[in-house]
Amino acid sequence: MAEGLVEGGSECAATTGSAEQPPERSPGAFEQLSAVADAVLYEGYLLYPYRRSSAKNRVRWQFGVLFPRDWAESDGPVVPGVSGSADSWYQQTECLLRIRRPGDASVRVRVRYLQMQRKQVEDTGHRPVASLRTDDGTVHLTFDEAVPRACEVVVPLDELLGTGRTVPVGAAAGVDVEPLPAGGRVVRNRDEVRAETTVTAERFSDDLCRLRVRTANTGPAAASGTARDEALRRALIATHTLIGGDGVEFVSLTDPPTDLAAPARSCRNEFTFPVLGGAAEDAGHLLLSAPIILPDHPQVAPESPGDLHDAGEIDEILTLRTMLLTDEEKREARATDPRAAAILDRVDTMPQEVFERLHGAIRSLAPVAPATAPATAERPAWWQEGADGGLSPTTDTVLVDGVPLGGGSRVRLRPRGRGADAQDMFLAGRTAEVAAVFHDVDGSVHLAVTLDDDPASELHTWYGRFHYFRPDELEPLEPAGTPDEPSAPAPVAAKAPLTTDSETPAAEAE
Repeated sequence: MAEGLVEGGSECAATTGSAEQPPERSPGAFEQLSAVADAVLYEGYLLYPYRRSSAKNRVRWQFGVLFPRDWAESDGPVVPGVSGSADSWYQQTECLLRIRRPGDASVRVRVRYLQMQRKQVEDTGHRPVASLRTDDGTVHLTFDEAVPRACEVVVPLDELLGTGRTVPVGAAAGVDVEPLPAGGRVVRNRDEVRAETTVTAERFSDDLCRLRVRTANTGPAAASGTARDEALRRALIATHTLIGGDGVEFVSLTDPPTDLAAPARSCRNEFTFPVLGGAAEDAGHLLLSAPIILPDHPQVAPESPGDLHDAGEIDEILTLRTMLLTDEEKREARATDPRAAAILDRVDTMPQEVFERLHGAIRSLAPVAPATAPATAERPAWWQEGADGGLSPTTDTVLVDGVPLGGGSRVRLRPRGRGADAQDMFLAGRTAEVAAVFHDVDGSVHLAVTLDDDPASELHTWYGRFHYFRPDELEPLEPAGTPDEPSAPAPVAAKAPLTTDSETPAAEAE
């Protein structure tokens, strides 16, 4: 999804080099994460239809924005949380490190962000104008752009366990002037961004420590009452952190080992959240701390031909819509931003075979059982005729701890740690009522539930809007005697395999 980019230099006073001259070892490790990190960097940078006149492109820069502290707290202290869509003045990453080479381990930290750049079009008299058409017919529009910045530092782990290290990561002010053919010019103006990153570590045991990376905007605030658009000129935008190292191994905070669950819970991540990077087989070598929610080992789909500035995009739909822009709309998009022009160029010249790959790919189908295999050996594949025969979502049940759960059953929600939806994790411990049992196309079973304390539960039931959980995420409860009486855990019977009351389990698409 993400294009390659050349990062601009920043005021990074690291002894091992800066963004302009990175250490030789850094590309090999961090380039494994480059496509995902670039997608984070340009998340929401410019949205379809990529035109200045589009309402959605008048409110920009929504993730990982670090303002000067006085401006960010002008209405009171910021409230810490992992949400990177909340404006703040700092960003904090905490993670667990296994120490594999005591006395010889080091940590590599790269902080990346965008510096806002005001692109102002001026006429032949150097007067600011909203747009200008040059003699060659090209239209130039006044619009805010951004320059990618990065700072990298490598620190011995022993130093982090002692005094720690603080480095400046800000970017200098600057002005670039681009003359236009036959008169006029484009002036690009950047305000100074002042910030610093502090890296420290705390030892838990001989082979385990907690690493903290805290980046803060240290610049002066804009004048009182300054609008957000103006304050952005001194902010770090889309701030995120890549962390690697030598002689260390990172621990997943999303799915920590059982013996490290307590230390993992002690990590405090504010306005960002770290996940393991790279391929799954390279577990523990890299970490990406992003202001948007990602799973461990995030990857860009190999079918995706380029960045559409939305890390959750559906490439085929956005590509088709971009193809349908009128010539006038395309001219405006090209004049809005060079990255919008690059998207249009890529779509207009996309080969048919590349476009066809965007239609989708299935990577998780299980092998189909041979036709001669017994009916109980493998359930029919979901696309086969009759695969959904005998299933009844409202009357089927599944056994959980020996208790059959189906429509009307009372349960307590226990979302699993690994792979759970972030929204589901907020519901841990809440009680609910099962509405139906569904079989997914991949062979798994989910129970649709409504929350007991949701005032809109009746409405949700009416139009079929439910929360969905796997059987192992539910705890059976005895029915309540009265509406105000809490439900008690159901008696636990001997463990039994997951079954339904259908004689031959079959697939049914939700």
